[in-house]
Amino acid sequence: MHIVLPLLGIVFLIYFFCIAFFVGHGTNFYFIWLLLGICAITLAVLMKKGIWTSFFPVWFRRGFTILVCLGLAVFIFVEGCIVSGFSMTAPAGLDYLIVLGAQMKRSGPSKALQYRLDAAIDYLQENPDTVIIVSGGQGSDEHISEAQGMHDYLVEKGIPEEKIVMEDQSENTFENLIFSAEYLKKETDRVGIVSNNFHVFRAVRIAGKAGYESVYGIAARGELFLQCNNMMREFFGVMKDFLMGNM
Repeated sequence: MHIVLPLLGIVFLIYFFCIAFFVGHGTNFYFIWLLLGICAITLAVLMKKGIWTSFFPVWFRRGFTILVCLGLAVFIFVEGCIVSGFSMTAPAGLDYLIVLGAQMKRSGPSKALQYRLDAAIDYLQENPDTVIIVSGGQGSDEHISEAQGMHDYLVEKGIPEEKIVMEDQSENTFENLIFSAEYLKKETDRVGIVSNNFHVFRAVRIAGKAGYESVYGIAARGELFLQCNNMMREFFGVMKDFLMGNM
């Protein structure tokens, strides 16, 4: 552990600084890697200097170890569920596609959102009768709503405007699916949900809980370097929606 912990801490810190200074991200969630790096290195120092065993009582150290092991077990299980959504596809002839929103930049959709839109375009090219719902409101750091940005991107790529429905009030995945349901019959329509691979599992589960009877996930690619960050963030998203009864 004296070797593993500081190495992990260094890796976490390098990952944090790479995101912060070279890659960029739409939220501040990536600061978790800074926190994890500091915690790992601090714990390694406490162990090396003997402070961990001399200052903290046995019951505390055992309890801490048990909590860490339980946390890791839950984390691995949830991440396994998330990975199960990576290969989700949808059959031909769906009535609707719902594209879940992500960050809109002044230059256009973020990479994550562009990947979702491109996956939807690929499906629509083979299924031109499917109607597409673009779902996402306007965040405090966005100049237009995500729905409007997605609409403009799709029209620019040749998708007929009459095939696009905009839902521009939602602020999270749960609202995406609840508000989008107003534009379709969730009891009878066959619906595909388009999102990045790490997000599809949760989206489909939320849709099922919300009353969508025939729902399919369509997994778009994720940003390779940010995949670890997105998977970590999605873990907390799954836990939050599970505890709130949304899935």
